[in-house]
Amino acid sequence: MMRLLLDQGLPRSASILLREAGIDTIHVAEIGLSSAEDSEILQKARKDERIDCDMLS
Repeated sequence: MMRLLLDQGLPRSASILLREAGIDTIHVAEIGLSSAEDSEILQKARKDERIDCDMLS
């Protein structure tokens, strides 16, 4: 099963839509990491066995 951690670059609403579609998804804002450094977010994703998804510009 795919487990995602959405980064600050993606809207929080995307997390809700993905969960409604049956994908285990958490947004960084939901776990208090909305202003965290990328390294901290990656560490959390690894610890929780999630894929870190972000928006690259």
